Amino acid sequence: MKLILIPCPIAENTAATSLAPEVAAHIAQCQHFLVENIRTARRFISELKLGITIDSLTFEILDKDTQKKTILDFLNKHQNETYIGVISEAGCPGVADPGALAVGIAQEMGIEVVPLVGPSSILLALMGSGFSGQKFAFHGYLPIEKPARIKRMEQLAQLTEKTGETHIFIETPYRNNGLLDDMIQHFPGNTLVAIGANLQGEGGFIQTKTLKDWSAQKPELHKIPCIFLFGQTNN
Repeated sequence: MKLILIPCPIAENTAATSLAPEVAAHIAQCQHFLVENIRTARRFISELKLGITIDSLTFEILDKDTQKKTILDFLNKHQNETYIGVISEAGCPGVADPGALAVGIAQEMGIEVVPLVGPSSILLALMGSGFSGQKFAFHGYLPIEKPARIKRMEQLAQLTEKTGETHIFIETPYRNNGLLDDMIQHFPGNTLVAIGANLQGEGGFIQTKTLKDWSAQKPELHKIPCIFLFGQTNN
C-alpha cells in the first residue's frame, strides 16, 4: 500500500493551472480517500474531469477532531489496496493540516508515503515576501483574545529583529482586518509586514510594506484567506 498525499488548489477554479499532471494521474488510481472535507474533495475530483464516478469512491473524514483509531481502522480495512489518497481542504496535506496524523500512522505501519508537489499558501507567501527563506517558522493561528494575540505578535516581531528569522502566521479570515489594525496601533511604523491575500485567486496579492505604509493604504481583508509575515529584507 502507498499513502498518496494529494495537493489541491488554494483558489477556486485553478486546478488546471496550479497542479502537475501527475496529481490527476494518482487520483485516478485511488478508490479510497482520507479527506478534511468530503464535499470539497468530491468537488475537486469532479473538477478534474477524469471520468470517475464519484459515488463509487470511499471517503473518510480526517480533520482536527479525528482520532487515531479511525485512521487505523480505515487503513486496516483497505490494507489490500495499492493506493490510499489524502486530500486536505486546500493546499498540501500534512502542512498546517490534520493530514499529518495519517502520515504519522502510515510511517508507524511501514506504509510508503508519497507526497506530490502542489500549491502551499505558506510557501508562496514566503517566496513573494522578500524575507529570509533560510530561517523561518510557521506558527499557525494566533490566540483569539486580543491581549494574548498582541503579546504573541510582539514575541514574533522581537525574534525577527533579534535573529533575522521570518515568522509566519494566519488568522481566521473574518478577523484579518482587526489583526492588521492591532499591528498598526501597537507596533513601530517601520516594522516590516508582508501580507499574502487570496493567493492564486482573483485579485490576490503578496506585498511587503512598513506598518506606516499599510496604515496609509489599508487593504480590505475581511473574509479573505491571508498569510501574515514578520521579516527583514536585504535592502
